[in-house]
Amino acid sequence: MNERRRAYHHGDLANALTNAATELARHGGPEAVVLREAARQVGVSATAAYRHFASHGDLIHEVKERCQASLAEYMRAEVDAGSPLPDPGPEAVRRLRALGRGYIRFAVAEPGLFRTAFCQAESPRENSLAMVESPAFTMLSATLDELTGLGLIPRARRPYTEMVAWSSAHGLAALIADGPLAAFPEEEREAAINRTLDATIEAICTGA
Repeated sequence: MNERRRAYHHGDLANALTNAATELARHGGPEAVVLREAARQVGVSATAAYRHFASHGDLIHEVKERCQASLAEYMRAEVDAGSPLPDPGPEAVRRLRALGRGYIRFAVAEPGLFRTAFCQAESPRENSLAMVESPAFTMLSATLDELTGLGLIPRARRPYTEMVAWSSAHGLAALIADGPLAAFPEEEREAAINRTLDATIEAICTGA
């Protein structure tokens, strides 16, 4: 018996199946996530897989959480890649821009995971508020709260500002990952990203 099969007897089959399903999503999006195929990938029977995931929707739900965590990692990495600015206002604006860029970078680098992160999972575990509780959304909200505290977002305009930033980044990301902008030369695509981020920040922040 190989090491992989021995490991499953220690209770990590659910994790192994989720890992395999995430790889399926990476290469084919949510449509590629099939429980029987994930079981085949890790070398177990479909019956064994169904002991851990009652349905396809339950597996998709777990993969979605992995994808959303990866999205947050890209956003966090983009923030960390820049040099912090000494002034709190410009620094908060810099982080807002970096979060948007990281979001779009994730869609470009991992289109399959990007699509899966926002698919609908037919599962009792699915929570309609899951995205607003996700790490990515939490980072965005915290940055917008900081900008509001610094006076760069008027308090009367603070409600639903996440939706402004989110829809702008998501729309462009989708156009690049699966739409007509996929064929744009890299230089033009980068210019489109910069202009979209500029316009979004100008719409959100006073004096930015």
